[in-house]
Amino acid sequence: MSVAVTTLKSGITVVTDTMPHLETASLGVWVNSGSRDERRQEHGISHFLEHMAFKGTRRRNARQIAEEIEAVGGDLNAATGAESTAYYARVLRADVPLALDVLADILSDPAFDPDEVLREQNVIIQEIGAVLDTPDDLIFEHLQLTAFPDQPLGRSILGTPQTVRSFDGAKLRDYLGRQYRAPDIVVAAAGAVDHQAVVGEVERRFAAFNGPASPTPEPARFGGGVHVEKRELEQVHIALALAGVSQHDPALYSTQVFTNILGGGMSSRLFQEAREKRGLCYSIYAFHVPYSDVGMFGLYAGTDAADTSELMRLIVEEIANAAATLSEPEVARSKAQMKAGMLMALESSGERIGQLARQMLAWGRPIPLEELIEKVEAVTVESARAAGRALIGRGKLATAVIGLGSGLESAAAIAETLTRRAA
Repeated sequence: MSVAVTTLKSGITVVTDTMPHLETASLGVWVNSGSRDERRQEHGISHFLEHMAFKGTRRRNARQIAEEIEAVGGDLNAATGAESTAYYARVLRADVPLALDVLADILSDPAFDPDEVLREQNVIIQEIGAVLDTPDDLIFEHLQLTAFPDQPLGRSILGTPQTVRSFDGAKLRDYLGRQYRAPDIVVAAAGAVDHQAVVGEVERRFAAFNGPASPTPEPARFGGGVHVEKRELEQVHIALALAGVSQHDPALYSTQVFTNILGGGMSSRLFQEAREKRGLCYSIYAFHVPYSDVGMFGLYAGTDAADTSELMRLIVEEIANAAATLSEPEVARSKAQMKAGMLMALESSGERIGQLARQMLAWGRPIPLEELIEKVEAVTVESARAAGRALIGRGKLATAVIGLGSGLESAAAIAETLTRRAA
């Protein structure tokens, strides 16, 4: 594999990874802008703009956008996150110029037709309703808000029905002009691509993007607290969060190893103890999300109302115990899982462009596989334990619980004992 990077005069970065054995190419545009860049009255506009990009330009209507890509057997999609928004396609080798043309068109010249805006408002409000009807999705909305209260990072990416209804073409153009600037754009391609050819296409088709970088979002602050929602459900849904580490923290890989050992798979401590040994739940797992300036370590479980307190006590004990007793075999297994995941991602052109784009946005350069593996290998038993102790020791916990039963408040109180141990 051959990775090449070119920064255009406009500030757009083009990164490619040529994979000669492939006949297809994945390519996409990553913008260093997401929901945490929104002002309060813009809540949900990043996601709304992502949807509206596919609803027509001055050259193509919504149907033509879909048909031009699918007529050559390709596909087109997008995703909005807290810190970035991605628009991507997969096509055959010969159709790379077409895909880049469509991507440039939908981002640089969207029509924002009022009828399409109204239709998409209804679609997204239905999407919001679907989350409200899905407790194992809604629990994470509550957790994020509790972890990062009164700030953009804590707000739902989808917005609210009220804010979504307020968006119009003028507001969308204002946000697009403010946030979609050339220095904040990475065009990534992998598979059957030629770097110089992609650079030439991007120079020609993305000329509308210029200007200085967009404003830096406000720093995030992990708050913590408790959110309990009583709702008639078959299960009680529980989510916890502790302040994690950022993408740039030296403890990032040690924190990830700790997370994997605690709740990263079927061999993890929580899965084995809570599900396999005690039968307290069907689903339980831990995760760590690193942002540019903060991080969030989290945990989710769903259980019967009668088992809520017992499960919460077990979770607290397992987190505390893991920070003290992680073993060499556990660390070795977690590191092997991480390395295997990195290698498996290299086999997919789609995974590869996402990885390259995120690396360019976070660190300004593609990170060689050897360097990533070296960072994983550098994790030791003591550094993984220290990462766990640091999570607990930061002293703030966010807890979200949805369901019925007399144990909801007591479960939240049990969760609070985790951080008091470190006090």
